[in-house]
Amino acid sequence: MTSKAPTFTQPLQSVVVLEGSAATFEAHVSGSPVPEVSWFRDGQVISAATLPGVQISFSDGRAKLVIPTVTAANSGRYTLQATNGSGQATSTAELLVTAETAPPNFTQRLQSMTAKQGRQVRLDVRVSGIPTPVVKFYRDGAEIQSSLDFQISQEGDLYSLIIAEAYPEDSGTYSVNATNSVGRATSTAELLVQGEEEAVPAKKTKTIVSTAQISQTRQARVEKKIEAHFDARSLTTVEMVIDSVTGQQLPHKAPPRMPPKPTSKSPTPPISAAKVQMGRQQSPSPIRQSPSPVRHVRAPTPSPVR
Repeated sequence: MTSKAPTFTQPLQSVVVLEGSAATFEAHVSGSPVPEVSWFRDGQVISAATLPGVQISFSDGRAKLVIPTVTAANSGRYTLQATNGSGQATSTAELLVTAETAPPNFTQRLQSMTAKQGRQVRLDVRVSGIPTPVVKFYRDGAEIQSSLDFQISQEGDLYSLIIAEAYPEDSGTYSVNATNSVGRATSTAELLVQGEEEAVPAKKTKTIVSTAQISQTRQARVEKKIEAHFDARSLTTVEMVIDSVTGQQLPHKAPPRMPPKPTSKSPTPPISAAKVQMGRQQSPSPIRQSPSPVRHVRAPTPSPVR
């Protein structure tokens, strides 16, 4: 059988109690072989002789000390020592006896959180109250007992639940109840532990986003091609309109058309031939007919002025 040194899975928690009421210290310890436990107050061994009425028990790894009726003289530092053949461990807490009272109050409440599978999860609360409240953690209404997997610890008014390695089945509603003789308070939060298979949608989301970006790029390219196509068609249409306008040669802008000069080698243009024919019809007489004589008329001589 393998030996193992003592370990506190749940250490002692400090308490504040009213004078005349009961005070309880409790701790959970493991080890192999089963360790022996001893209690001390301010370094002195506690027994029925040194502390009348004290109740001490140890069963199934749970060590407990109860003082049924406390007085101011019972205040001090209480220590639990666990020892076996492989080693020793101790846990210490404070006992404060007071005449004042105050109901439990959460100065720091539980916070909802999301964690990945295999990671450590820590749920913290801070609680005040007189007498010191009894603080318990629950998951979906079931009380959580301190163990190696679910460790409950206290440091002053800070109470913590530590899940050493979280799994999806640890997801749920976690709550903390703080109770004392004058009141009770509760704080609740949600814990979601994501398994490895739940990481796949994140990758799909990234792929979808990337595909959308590619589609936008392609759409932009198609739009550019369409714009270029319409620009080319518009340019062609403009050129056609300009050519058509140029072909019409508007009278107020186009110069008069001059008939080409005939050459000896080129045939006589039809228009000139028509004019010659018209001229022949208008002058039937032969071209050899002599022209009419020209008469010269002398202007009268002006008379001299007297």
